[in-house]
Amino acid sequence: MLEEAEEWLSRRSWTAADRPLPRLLNAKRAAGAAGSISVVLPALNEEATVGTIVEALRRDLMERVPLIDELLVVDSGSTDRTSEAAAAAGAKVVHRDEILPRMPTVPGKGEVLWRSLMAASGEIICYVDADLREFDSTFVSGIVGPLLTEPDVHLVKAMYDRPLGDKPNGAHQGGRVTELVARPLLNLHWPQLAGVVQPLGGEYAARRSLLERLPFPVGYGVELGLLIDTLHTAGLDALAQVDVGVRKHRHQDGQALGRMAAAIMRTAQCRLPGSVLPMQVDMTQFDRGEGGFEPRTHLINAEERPPMSTIPEYAARQAA
Repeated sequence: MLEEAEEWLSRRSWTAADRPLPRLLNAKRAAGAAGSISVVLPALNEEATVGTIVEALRRDLMERVPLIDELLVVDSGSTDRTSEAAAAAGAKVVHRDEILPRMPTVPGKGEVLWRSLMAASGEIICYVDADLREFDSTFVSGIVGPLLTEPDVHLVKAMYDRPLGDKPNGAHQGGRVTELVARPLLNLHWPQLAGVVQPLGGEYAARRSLLERLPFPVGYGVELGLLIDTLHTAGLDALAQVDVGVRKHRHQDGQALGRMAAAIMRTAQCRLPGSVLPMQVDMTQFDRGEGGFEPRTHLINAEERPPMSTIPEYAARQAA
């Protein structure tokens, strides 16, 4: 299996420069409606960064060259001016709760990504996290490239260096949950995916025809779940990755990363043969208080949304 992963790594890994914009535009025109692209930014309290990302994408990939057809920010309950900043920069802004209103929402990134399939119009969906700093639009042009030029590719992950803070020696120290949790899980249980450089990265693009067939974990396990399910649904050669350089973003503290790791482990466990696990689990962490260490219990929601193709409203929209 590891030999298969290494062989995949050599065949299905590219750089953003491998597909210049003129080539992508020609491929998009040749694809017709199948080449329509929606970029989706899930956002929660990202006022400081979301506008800059939207401005760059609109300027570089909508106004200078017509690569992106739709730029959508899905606000998942921000208490700052995220929606206003995104709209002022030129994005279409939709609130999570406005999408499929008959179904009560639950907190979590995966919930927002799942609902965005109903709100977005493109046949290629490109997800980009809204907390990126020093953003370059090649993040998007790079990962949609294989979907426009390689008919048998269905999901493309971005790969990049992840600096940890501004320390000179921190260039490869970001992605701590990836190295401590996701990569060991993949190598142990899904060694075919051992060649994926950034399995938990939030920047990836996929065909709607794939995403609508997959369940979406509602929380931080969504990226790992989609990766494993794509392998099982479409095969290893349906996956690809593109080097887009360096990714800088806000880093979370150790306890937040611990809760993220628990959600990712739970998502992986669900996909192991014979696993029967509860949809919600408690995780206890500790803070030091005046009387010593005090426990704090957090709910880890492992619920998963069904494939969007099974939702009546979505099926009716697609039929129309």
